[in-house]
Amino acid sequence: MGVGVLGTGHYVPPKILTNEDLEKIVETNDEWIQSRTGIQERRIADDDMTAADMAYNASIQALENANIKAEDLDMILVATITGETPMPSIACILQERLGSVNAAAMDVSAACSGFLYAMVTAYQFIATKTYKNILVIGTEKLSKITDWTDRNTCVLFGDGAGAAVMGEVSEGKGILSFDLGANGAGGKHLYQNEAGHLIQNGREVFKFAVRQMPDSVEKAIAKAGIDQDDVDFLVPHQANIRIMEAARQRIGIEEDKMAQSIRKYGNTSAASVPIALSEEVQNGKIKDNDLVVLVGFGGGLTWGSVAMRWGR
Repeated sequence: MGVGVLGTGHYVPPKILTNEDLEKIVETNDEWIQSRTGIQERRIADDDMTAADMAYNASIQALENANIKAEDLDMILVATITGETPMPSIACILQERLGSVNAAAMDVSAACSGFLYAMVTAYQFIATKTYKNILVIGTEKLSKITDWTDRNTCVLFGDGAGAAVMGEVSEGKGILSFDLGANGAGGKHLYQNEAGHLIQNGREVFKFAVRQMPDSVEKAIAKAGIDQDDVDFLVPHQANIRIMEAARQRIGIEEDKMAQSIRKYGNTSAASVPIALSEEVQNGKIKDNDLVVLVGFGGGLTWGSVAMRWGR
């Protein structure tokens, strides 16, 4: 048996913050934002909605899609940097709310790469027959740690959650290979300051990302023993359209075979990859037996990629 995705789900708050709205908050404009990032709008959670609330909504959808009951989960892994408190973890909050009484639970902190780190962690538990069904979630309420007076960062981020139920799939399907990495020396380029706000050196992060995302994809593809031409769909971290395009062109994927949810949602950190994945599954762009590659990068600095044969 292989280890793969049994079902996906996602949730974004209803409130839309457009580039035109941001023009009223900071000195910026729609053309400047779109030309540099590809973002047209993003979703913002209300004050009383937490990252755990969004994770819950995405999880319900994923469980229904997978036809798995909450009590049949063996583990819950939540990738996030925006939990309400250091403890209890969002995973533990979800365990109680979902009624997953048999599940172990923990959060994973790898910023925008977090979902991929959590996904690979789930893979190990299932591949070793330790657990059978694991719920993996990426959820972020970045609006609460965004400095809304900093025009260089406040235009980038949004809120949301994506989820996937992982378990055993047919032989030849599921995760074929992965690549994870980190460079702690680059942590100074993307971090949360003492005031709790996200700080980014855009130029350094851009240089890192356009190099590291394709490198990670190439490593995962090589480990899987497949060619770049075999890749049917690419789901990159939705951070910046220029970074995504640079990676796509280097890998050689056609534009219509790359997930592009950034225009609607902006950068949702750990929620970015699972939201994009869930959307592309729902709209039929990712089909049974497709070779799909997920890739992300984030604070730490961290990166990761997963190559998988889609289907159960």
